[in-house]
Amino acid sequence: MLQNATPALILLLLMVAVAFGLKRWRTHLPGALRRQNGPSLQILSTLALGPQQRVVTVQVGEGEQRVCLVLGVAAGSVTALHCLDGSALPPDAPEPTTPGGNTGFAARLAQLTQPNKAQPHAPR
Repeated sequence: MLQNATPALILLLLMVAVAFGLKRWRTHLPGALRRQNGPSLQILSTLALGPQQRVVTVQVGEGEQRVCLVLGVAAGSVTALHCLDGSALPPDAPEPTTPGGNTGFAARLAQLTQPNKAQPHAPR
């Protein structure tokens, strides 16, 4: 019985070794993904204009060196629409939150499903 399982076990070990070797080889390739120590990047907001078009507001850098970029993002391109220097930006403020910390669809759904206390029978 062991002689029937031996080729399968050898093949299994060979496949694991090949997978491990390919993973090691990939990390040593030139141009492999490495963490960069560049300026920090933070997405402040996004707005969908269509199925493949968005306007994205991005903050690059920190402190007085930060720059706020408004980018137009489409399927095949990214276009800078506006650039605002850090000296013209207001100081860092806490992000606005809705009750419960939800934003976007979840906040809107919660708003529509909760009864209106001021006008209980008013149309929405």
